Amino acid sequence: MRKLSLVLALSALVGLAVTAKPVTITVWWHTGQQAEREVIEAQVAEFNAMQDEIQVKLVLIPEAGYTDQVRAAALAGQLPDVLDLDGPTMANFVWSGFLRPLDEFVSEELRKDLLPSIIAQGTYPPDGKLYCIGVFDSGLAIWGNKAYLEKAGIRIPKGVEDAWTREEFEDALTKLAALPEVTWPLDMKLNYGPGEWFTYGFSPIIQSFGGDLIDRETWKATGTLNGCGSVLGMRMLQSWMRRGWIVPASAGDDAFYGKKTAALAYVGHWMWPVHKEALGEDLVLIPMPKFGCRAATGMGSWAWSITASSKHPEAAWKFIEFLLRPDQILRMTNANGAVPSRLSAIAESDLYAPGGPLHIYVEQLRTIAIPRPQHPTYPTITTAFAEAVKNILAGADVEEELTKAAAKIDEDIEENEGYPPFGG
Repeated sequence: MRKLSLVLALSALVGLAVTAKPVTITVWWHTGQQAEREVIEAQVAEFNAMQDEIQVKLVLIPEAGYTDQVRAAALAGQLPDVLDLDGPTMANFVWSGFLRPLDEFVSEELRKDLLPSIIAQGTYPPDGKLYCIGVFDSGLAIWGNKAYLEKAGIRIPKGVEDAWTREEFEDALTKLAALPEVTWPLDMKLNYGPGEWFTYGFSPIIQSFGGDLIDRETWKATGTLNGCGSVLGMRMLQSWMRRGWIVPASAGDDAFYGKKTAALAYVGHWMWPVHKEALGEDLVLIPMPKFGCRAATGMGSWAWSITASSKHPEAAWKFIEFLLRPDQILRMTNANGAVPSRLSAIAESDLYAPGGPLHIYVEQLRTIAIPRPQHPTYPTITTAFAEAVKNILAGADVEEELTKAAAKIDEDIEENEGYPPFGG
């Protein structure tokens, strides 16, 4: 009798296993480059086909309105299980209660294999927990036309420890400006406009001088954003503009790689394909100069998170874990040209492995990268700073513009009662 009962019980369990429906999780992803979109769609299809426990429903949302749609969904209680987010928005999303920590899922092996910049971007300062992980990172450096540099007799740095000083950099700009082929020695992508690029691209300049967008202990901008280091950095940038060294926004995007009327381009890894195609063997990658007391570079990009409202966090993590496999990371970074987030993936990358043409970006992310402030007021920080940079480039008083920007940031913090638990 007991054997019969056991057989019946086992049969019932088998029947349940056969008829159980897979867990369905919803994943939101910003609609970026077409190549990225093709990869994420293929990855979802592969993940769904390789197992029968979890099915991923991918929702593509236009990048322009992505953050606003996340907020609207949160208010309506309709956030997905897995959320793709731009790194600088992490702190605001955590403070707003949108995300859950990932620490319980992240193995020590995985944590040690991630670039330190990826950990820095995803860590929320008040509790020190990790809330998002990217499959790639970004970085700034100087692209150079080797033919022009050699003609002007300019030393070409090979790595972070070999970087130009401010004096060397400005001497190079002076010599390059004297070449008959060069109209402007430096392209700083002003054609991108005064949005996130101005914060991402130009905050490393003030950080090189010891300044910053905000004090990261007291979480006050006044005294830091308009402090000595920040003022020195922006005055230097303004002086380059006044000397006619920087490609104006009106000249478009291709002064360096198309018309070749610029000798250097201050921009990120994403320009590698078009630069390489246009300049060939004359293309060189140069580390960020040490303008002030240190060298600094931008970092941070889109990353994966699990929402606090997800009813299936374990399933959500299994999908993120799949995307974080070295082979899947390379699948995405081979498509978009970004820096792989894991050291094991970097070692297998033709572009970023030691000796690869873009390894300087990895070197910088491991040594001089500074995340944009992980604070809920970041949307105000970037808007205020970008406006200040726009006005400074147009000739406005540097200290006055930075003081106004700092006041806007501090006002937002005060209106939100310090964004507790921030506040120093």
